[in-house]
Amino acid sequence: MDAHPQATSDPNVEADIIVIGAGIIGTACALSLSQQGWRVVVLDSQPPGMGASYGNAGHMATEQVFPIADAAIVKQLPKMLLDPMGPLRLDWRYVPKALPWFTRLLWNLRQAPYQASVAGIRALNEQSLAAWQRLLDSIDGRHLLKEEGSFLVYEKADNADELEALRARMVEQQVAVERWSGDAIRDVALQLSDNIQGGLFFPGTAHVINTWQVVNSLVQAAKSNGVQFRQTTVVSGSVSGHCVSLQTDSSTALTAPKVLIACGAHSAKLTTALTGTSIPLDTERGYHLMLPHERERLPVAITSLERRFIMTPMEEGLRLAGTVEFAGLQRPANMQRAWQLHKLSQGLFRSELDITDAQPWMGFRPSLPDSLPIIDSVQDGRVLLAFGHHHLGLTQAAVTAEIIANLATQGERHPSATNHAVADLSPYRINRFT
Repeated sequence: MDAHPQATSDPNVEADIIVIGAGIIGTACALSLSQQGWRVVVLDSQPPGMGASYGNAGHMATEQVFPIADAAIVKQLPKMLLDPMGPLRLDWRYVPKALPWFTRLLWNLRQAPYQASVAGIRALNEQSLAAWQRLLDSIDGRHLLKEEGSFLVYEKADNADELEALRARMVEQQVAVERWSGDAIRDVALQLSDNIQGGLFFPGTAHVINTWQVVNSLVQAAKSNGVQFRQTTVVSGSVSGHCVSLQTDSSTALTAPKVLIACGAHSAKLTTALTGTSIPLDTERGYHLMLPHERERLPVAITSLERRFIMTPMEEGLRLAGTVEFAGLQRPANMQRAWQLHKLSQGLFRSELDITDAQPWMGFRPSLPDSLPIIDSVQDGRVLLAFGHHHLGLTQAAVTAEIIANLATQGERHPSATNHAVADLSPYRINRFT
């Protein structure tokens, strides 16, 4: 594919844009950039799609327009510290390092910043599914997306009021939502137990049938456009003149006119090096349990209100996911949390799930205290940023890619640039942390 008109002829430049991160965000951005004619190289310490993107819940969570925490988290803090198997866990050994992040999170629970977060999440989510449709259509990959909605179910009659309050809040945010009875839900999901009292149906949501295959399809399409994928670790970088220099763990220096940082929970150090801004980025350690013998158990993704986890049907089985643990990037995984997901499923079905050959997993979701990602162009357009999507990385990947593709033009409309991307990017700018 022809190089972008702004491409330099400097022989030391490896590409027009170097993308750091080969997860769902980085690969979607690389593909979108290549479709505009940019020469792109993608760097990652792992093969494409093998980080958090491999193990996400597979749910296109356009209905989740509220931040990861609300005022109720204050009451939950003691339990978060004491219950190692709770749905929201804070490892007591990580408290000193996590304290500044949680302080910012609590500060963002004030009405004005909280509502700003809701507006920012909603603006991305409203465009997310349509952006995914466009991206998958461009590579003949629409079959990877099942657009059949999802459910949030409840079991305890006492929680009917809580569910109705949530429905009302979602209606206020213009989220498409319907109240369904337990019998109506069981007509769709035949194997759910009679314990299900009812729930909410979200017609504007979807799920993917194979999380790794989604990334792989983007990778293959990007490669066909000339994008190169290299397995290497970027350890440092600097901006000088009209280029960005990156140092790798093999002591190789790579340079390009532009760099996109999209390496999820590992983005903070390099962002500081290239922008001078310190980012309060932490990680939600997410767990899943894949059940390979339960492919036919559910037709759509179903979340439990009381048990606080999600079950998503996929090609390779039923994926149970959804717990959050704050313990940083260094501590080993506590796979008991993954197996706990099976215990949480007990009582939701007419017969117990088959855990034969079940596969536990843990990954790092990049999270900022205001629950908004950083999507930005800084350093005179030389440094692009796309990270911090917490548990909405899959959901917001395609719309983020459209935004980045537009930002890369530095205001010059490329013939292939989209007009669909979110108009107001101020909620996602890095300068909110300066």
